[in-house]
Amino acid sequence: MSNYRDIASQGLWKNNPGLVQLLGLCPLLAVTATITNALGLGVATLLVLVGSNILVSLVRDYVPKEIRIPVFVMIIAALVTCVQLLINAYAYNLYLSLGIFLPLIVTNCVIIGRAEAFASRNSLAHSAFDGLMMGLGFTAVLVVLGATRELLGQGTLFDGADLLLGEWASVLTIHVWQVDTPFLLAMLPPGAFIGMGLLIAFKNVIDSNVKARQPKAESVGVTRARITKVS
Repeated sequence: MSNYRDIASQGLWKNNPGLVQLLGLCPLLAVTATITNALGLGVATLLVLVGSNILVSLVRDYVPKEIRIPVFVMIIAALVTCVQLLINAYAYNLYLSLGIFLPLIVTNCVIIGRAEAFASRNSLAHSAFDGLMMGLGFTAVLVVLGATRELLGQGTLFDGADLLLGEWASVLTIHVWQVDTPFLLAMLPPGAFIGMGLLIAFKNVIDSNVKARQPKAESVGVTRARITKVS
């Protein structure tokens, strides 16, 4: 259980791919104008991450080290194609909204990085759990950033939820406040960079406070014996 707990803490917080490793920033910053887009890309990335970790862990003993990276990329590309076809079939509007960033999941450094650094060296169960935790951590950053930008930019939350969940989900849209003119800085890429920087800073502040509250290990002094010569 301690191994699974450590994997979970690494993926969700300590080694979060978005906030700590800073991997996959291109889609992370590009599609997070709304929660819907962020959640759609996050779920797609999570599915590919879990699937690739499982398959890489299964074939790790049968793939020569010299060609392991091309084999991993082929596995990831096949999974991305499957996910892309599923989204195209069941959430076509979301498919159009994500655009080129959906097939570009193949080149996401988070996926190939976990395949090489973890899945190729660990068991099936641990690899699948690592993919799940890393995917959830990446999706959480996407959703938080998307919620912040959407709220500041147009005063709503879950706008366009019907793109992901169907027509019934249009009732999920929350109008927090009325915005006559959208706040373009939050909606455009510069706002994504600023928001991402604030999230990283917020995490660093929390880590610093937690570290400061931990009891410091007391240094154990060595008492030296002094020998006095008696004449």
